[in-house]
Amino acid sequence: MPTMSEGRSERSFSRRPRRRSGRQGNSSRPQQRVEEPIVAEHFESTLPEGPLPSFAELGLADALIKSLVANEITEPFPIQAATLPDAMSGRDILGRGQTGSGKTLAFGLAMLTRLAGGRSVPHKPRGLILVPTRELAMQVETALTPHARALGLWCRVVVGGTSFPRQIDHLRRGVDLLIATPGRLSDHVRQGTCDLSEVEITALDEADQMADMGFMPQVRAILDLTPQDGQRLLFSATLDGDVDKLVRQYLHNPVTHSVAPATASVTTMEHHLLFVSAEDKQNVVTEVAAREGRTIMFVRTKHHVDRLAKKLRSVGVNAGALHGGKAQSARTRVLGEFREGTMPVLIATDVAARGIHVDDVSLVVHVDPPADPKDYLHRAGRTARAGQSGTVVTLVTHDQRRAVQGMAARAGIHPESTKVRPGDDDLIRITGARTPSGEPIVEREKPARRSGGTGRRFGAPATAGRGGSGRRSEGGEFRGGPRRAERSEGGRTFGRTERTGRPRRAPQH
Repeated sequence: MPTMSEGRSERSFSRRPRRRSGRQGNSSRPQQRVEEPIVAEHFESTLPEGPLPSFAELGLADALIKSLVANEITEPFPIQAATLPDAMSGRDILGRGQTGSGKTLAFGLAMLTRLAGGRSVPHKPRGLILVPTRELAMQVETALTPHARALGLWCRVVVGGTSFPRQIDHLRRGVDLLIATPGRLSDHVRQGTCDLSEVEITALDEADQMADMGFMPQVRAILDLTPQDGQRLLFSATLDGDVDKLVRQYLHNPVTHSVAPATASVTTMEHHLLFVSAEDKQNVVTEVAAREGRTIMFVRTKHHVDRLAKKLRSVGVNAGALHGGKAQSARTRVLGEFREGTMPVLIATDVAARGIHVDDVSLVVHVDPPADPKDYLHRAGRTARAGQSGTVVTLVTHDQRRAVQGMAARAGIHPESTKVRPGDDDLIRITGARTPSGEPIVEREKPARRSGGTGRRFGAPATAGRGGSGRRSEGGEFRGGPRRAERSEGGRTFGRTERTGRPRRAPQH
């Protein structure tokens, strides 16, 4: 079995039918495939003109169409209509679509179509989707599993924070489409429990976020272990820096699709800078959090997340905390309650925000203003999904004014600036702020954890599955660089990470 340090296998793939039109001669990929640099400005909208074709007209199988209808997805989004024909024909795809544009099904349905009829063998997935966070991985699995089962295919997730031995068992049973974060997949490759030599098609979702989070060495090492003539689909909000290098090295003559410019996600939003005094800031935050509707508040550190969530619950605001220091089970529970609406306020760090794909979030609040315009756009992208409107407010104290105004200019937005105090009419007009009930919210008592749940099964070493954290001490490093434990501080991430329409359109990612 190839290892992360051995590079790509030189074995022949002639027994597998060619998966791409436009390939000629040798199936080996040259090191540099796209001569011209691909940057965001080179993208042009490929929004189909006139009525969008139906899923049947796009060539999807009847079983897939029935599955989509059963999930209340009756017509494709523009990014799906543009991307599916090329992806299903085997072309490499370079795509850009904002959060909520339906890009998960754009690459997912194509991958399932191309994998249909084949059979997986133990420990060798046939399709691979790489994503930056655990939460996103799990949401992709939720979106694709019903449609995979309609074709008799199995989707499985491999992420940190969950049982390593259980993942080994899933891989042993055979996986058609594997959804993974780079860190945990690298662990399985090192352990010899996952072999990527049979991967026929690979998708990279939110590649720019993987670059921002420092995963490019791992991503490159993983791609080096997949067949050279495999099909590749890459979706990213921006295509500069490391993402541009990835495109030029690993994609062959890609077809580019974009239904919106990089800043389109913020054009359907209202942007506000709310100038507050340091003394008033906490009371303003509390009144804004007490509004009706789903609200996400971003702060810089894990400690601040916990402190603010506790403060809000003490005055009657049902708020949940989400950051990289939380156990995966706790993060999944909080996101589930937020998605269901039983917990309307979510307090999160930037790293956690990258996995949040929840519809009907009407307000995003930058309690701690981001320093980087990319972080602003990532945070803002949690609202105004799929053409819906949304509001983004940034709380700015006197000493932050110049820095925040500069950041906003670099992000390409033109926010309305308003000075506010607790109870102000402008604060209510912009955010829907109101006075909280003042009645503390008591957290449900957690059931006692059963003993004996170490997860040491299937012959795995004790260090491979202790609590499912994946933080094992193991010798050796692969060519992508040393393995690093998941950790977030100050909105920065260190190392490995964490899971339509007309006439009736269900939310998509």
